[in-house]
Amino acid sequence: MTVFTGVGVALVTMFADDGQADPAATAALARELTDRGVQAVLVCGTTGEASTLSGAERVALISAVRDAVPAGIPVLAGTGAATAEQAALLTGAACGAGADAVLAWPPAGSEDLPGYFGALATAAAGVPVLAYHIPWVSAPGVPVADLASLPVVGVKDSSGSADRLLDEVAHYPGDTYVGSSALLSLAGPLGAAGAILALANLEPERCVKALAGDAGVQLELAEQHLRVKEGGPAVIKKILAAERGTSTLARVGAAAAPYQAP
Repeated sequence: MTVFTGVGVALVTMFADDGQADPAATAALARELTDRGVQAVLVCGTTGEASTLSGAERVALISAVRDAVPAGIPVLAGTGAATAEQAALLTGAACGAGADAVLAWPPAGSEDLPGYFGALATAAAGVPVLAYHIPWVSAPGVPVADLASLPVVGVKDSSGSADRLLDEVAHYPGDTYVGSSALLSLAGPLGAAGAILALANLEPERCVKALAGDAGVQLELAEQHLRVKEGGPAVIKKILAAERGTSTLARVGAAAAPYQAP
């Protein structure tokens, strides 16, 4: 089961002046991005500052985005957590709020991956589950050799490793979604199903062209890619604010530990 093909956005979460999540503003951004060529929207991912969101905020954000974007555009929800029990609860809530698929990183140590993803698949009750390889959040992540044995339909790989991407596309029969906007012009021609990108909040059209194999556009994206990789959601929101007049509020600061764009 292929969740989508093409470029998906790892959506930032917009916050209101009182510091609370702003579902309406977040959904408006999601709709604009789908109108500009984005083929899927990931809500409550690492770029969406999921670790800072309450359960109620997560549900409200997923529901608002699902209502805002066209029916044919899948809404994914980030549900990775430190335990299988917590991740299963997040998964059930996300599916109840309208998520069309869930994306989950495993607990640090990555022990009992079949049990962990099995618990999520049970909680998802038929909604597709994607594994999330993001080793700086949950080291060592999800080994390529283990993917085919897991109850997932694909993987989002945010390692930024061209070697791992090649391994996935060559040896894993499920769908591979690249998470690094540095590898788009490689991932598309290699046969990756698509990409789920923080940079797509800012550059959806050029991300689409790069995934289609345009190396020149890939090079054009270098400066924005590096800014987002270094500064994360806070930098994305500053750029959006300059372009759209939206809020710059973020719960994850650019001055914190270096951010690795998923």
